[in-house]
Amino acid sequence: MEGLASPDIFLWELSVLRTPPAALLSPRQVHLQPPSPKMVPTLLLLPALAGLLGVAEGQAFHLGKCPNPPVQENFDVNKYLGRWYEIEKIPVSFEKGSCIQANYSLKENGNIKVINKELRADGTVNQIEGEATPDNITEPAKLGVKFFWLMPSAPYWVLATDYENYALVYSCTTIIWLFHLDHVWILGRNPYLPPETVTYLKDILTSNDIDIEKMTITDQVNCPEYLQ
Repeated sequence: MEGLASPDIFLWELSVLRTPPAALLSPRQVHLQPPSPKMVPTLLLLPALAGLLGVAEGQAFHLGKCPNPPVQENFDVNKYLGRWYEIEKIPVSFEKGSCIQANYSLKENGNIKVINKELRADGTVNQIEGEATPDNITEPAKLGVKFFWLMPSAPYWVLATDYENYALVYSCTTIIWLFHLDHVWILGRNPYLPPETVTYLKDILTSNDIDIEKMTITDQVNCPEYLQ
């Protein structure tokens, strides 16, 4: 790179032998050439990618763009309102507790009020309130939800629900056009869903190339009544 001197770097070579070969005993000087201009963007991108990999540890982190699975047909948001219990999920950094549940209600402006609760390990309740809005009038099962004013909304797609027993929710975030993070929640109107129902919902995911390997069961045992 013009205007930059080539730095001298000295290397130390170690040996497991008490008397290393003579060729290793003499110091050697290495001249490091600066990267070409074409390589600079790639080198600058590597630390960011390493950071993303660390953040995504335990989550469903994949190459490529987000998939585009079909959503629930003729979605009726009024039937969907109310309390849902988290049965299984792909782990996310913002959910660390147990007894996780979500409550949806209609706001005066027509949007959906979202209240998520979880029980922390110390016995306290972590609660956050957000708002969901339709992303596409022609596909009402595709919503966007945000919990902070400055943050962008995240996809909240209802892939399947019978409104009375189960719901399958999918969200995906594309990162720098090269990677994506999958988020999946299996919800129930009760804290327990029959295994055959869970299998049915997971089959929907796999048939749409959504990886379920990292899905975990949410603890809904001995949850306190004050969470209701």
